[in-house]
Amino acid sequence: QVQLVESGGGSVQAGGSLRLSCAASGHTFPRYPMGWFRQAPGKEREFVAAINWSGEDTDYADSVKGRFTISRDNAKHTQYLQMSSLKPEDTAVYYCVADGEYRSGSDSYYYPTYWGQGTQVTVSS
Repeated sequence: QVQLVESGGGSVQAGGSLRLSCAASGHTFPRYPMGWFRQAPGKEREFVAAINWSGEDTDYADSVKGRFTISRDNAKHTQYLQMSSLKPEDTAVYYCVADGEYRSGSDSYYYPTYWGQGTQVTVSS
């Protein structure tokens, strides 16, 4: 089992920035992908970003490309999501995910195994 704990959520005005962190603990695997999903009120949960174990491969949802950056520090079993130029439509609960099946590139997909409890991000106009 892997436990994931998110931090860094909060409220910000449109155009602002936030950085989410996610620390993994428990039976941590050295080479698993990690990523972020989000769920806005009344909407389905959606993919945001993913990163492979080495950090060399990343993928983003079209809606966040150029504004969000995913990264990880394997020594600390932690991943990050730097969010800039935030928009009201970015308001959602953000979930940290890990392990599972990840394929990067033009036909990318990510089916994670482990999920965190989520952290709220609210962007006001």
